[in-house]
Amino acid sequence: MKNNITDVYRSTWRFALSCSLLFLIPVAVEFAQHVVEWRAGMYEGIAGAKMAEADPLRLQFGFAKTLALLLPGYWFTRFIIFGGDARRARRLEWPAFGLWLILFALQALQQWWTLFGPALTEAVGLSGQPALWAGYALNLAYFVLSIYLMAWYAAWPAGNMRIGPLASIAIMLGHFWRSVALLIIGALPLMALHYALSFGAIFAPAALDWPLLILDSLVVGLLALTMVGAMTIAARHAARVKGIDLAGTEAGKAA
Repeated sequence: MKNNITDVYRSTWRFALSCSLLFLIPVAVEFAQHVVEWRAGMYEGIAGAKMAEADPLRLQFGFAKTLALLLPGYWFTRFIIFGGDARRARRLEWPAFGLWLILFALQALQQWWTLFGPALTEAVGLSGQPALWAGYALNLAYFVLSIYLMAWYAAWPAGNMRIGPLASIAIMLGHFWRSVALLIIGALPLMALHYALSFGAIFAPAALDWPLLILDSLVVGLLALTMVGAMTIAARHAARVKGIDLAGTEAGKAA
């Protein structure tokens, strides 16, 4: 486990340095959202933050940010699966890129629905406490399913279409809690720093706003990588335990 945790952060820094333009995609979009928030008065104190929270342009950039967080995933997943080979990771190979686009579209649709779509509980006529608890249950079910689909998310960007959802579930069986722990360790430190910097800009003197927001944008770029890295390395570990190479033709046959 310790080696996997180290690998998440080491791979993140290596990718950020060797594929800097790809790393900067979510950084740039996060910074653009901060500009929109600043113009809406979000960093002028609690009152400004509450007023800017529902700003339509901010919400649109929020959706753009969720997509930007996903964009480096194709290249960073390949970077890990192919052992840190940046040259190979940067290639737009087929069918690998096409397969990843399918995953990207599914994740983008889910993110759009979360931000702008109606609640599923409302669609089935639930309201009040039943709707609240049903919402919690749906979120938990989605989280659990996402853990078991990690091998699928890792295999397709590498071009291995033989590992689909069912094969992914078979690979990840027995590795649920280990994968959850790796995901938390990979995301929580930078997530906490991200919120600390964002809230810090609200309460800090105006002169510190932009240094904090620039630093926060860089943190979000690293967070985008550590989340993907944790999922990919968790899937790689589960596959190796079962003698499966996520990038190879043997993976599909074995699964």
